[in-house]
Amino acid sequence: MIEVSHLNYTAGKRKILSDISFHMKNRCFYGIVGNNGSGKTTLVRFLSGITDVPDNTIRIMGRDINSYSHKTLARHIALVPQHTSLMFDFSAHQIVLMGRMPYQKPLHADSEQDLETVRDCMTKTNTWHLRDMNVNNLSGGEFQRVIIARALAQQTPILFLDEAISNLDIHHQIEIMDLLKRINAESETCIVMILHDLNLAMQYCDELLVLKEGSLEAFGPTEEILTRENIRNIFNVDASLVDCGPGLKRHIIISRL
Repeated sequence: MIEVSHLNYTAGKRKILSDISFHMKNRCFYGIVGNNGSGKTTLVRFLSGITDVPDNTIRIMGRDINSYSHKTLARHIALVPQHTSLMFDFSAHQIVLMGRMPYQKPLHADSEQDLETVRDCMTKTNTWHLRDMNVNNLSGGEFQRVIIARALAQQTPILFLDEAISNLDIHHQIEIMDLLKRINAESETCIVMILHDLNLAMQYCDELLVLKEGSLEAFGPTEEILTRENIRNIFNVDASLVDCGPGLKRHIIISRL
């Protein structure tokens, strides 16, 4: 579904990404982890088509990402960025409705399917009650859930999220992670998410991609990646992994630097 071959990126004299290659399949929930400055956001910008790449470096659903028009690519990939800036006042409903633009014809009214999809996505993200509010009057967490609803309204087979839950309280973090896991299972959406919380990564991600200083340090099943030794090597902290019982994932406790 997503194939990356020898991706490199240099900004000035600094090597941001160094010879990155991997393959992500559908029906899988991926986490991207690594220290600040390791290249996580840069990688997602390339994968989502925001930043141009050389031909045959990234393939999306079997095709070179450069062969897609912007509108067609938006039917395959949705992105929840780390930060979203708006120049004008919009209601929450208008923001989510923007997620339907890849399917709309110019100067045509919103279809019943568009409106139904928007309501469904806002209901799932617990934002329907905010639909008439100016987004500039929302809290940071409320606004981010609206942006997630907009991405879901695109109904794409691939969804990227760049630290999308960082501004949410614990309750809404778990609510969104549960929603994403359900979407991943029910619609077979490939979800790729930058995370800093290793316990959320352990609980929700099938596989992890680990970046360290711009290089691919590790890629594979989450429980094989998040070992005490790897956590020490990647994050330079000591950790204990606690067995929480049958059918439950291990819990990570950071003990000291």
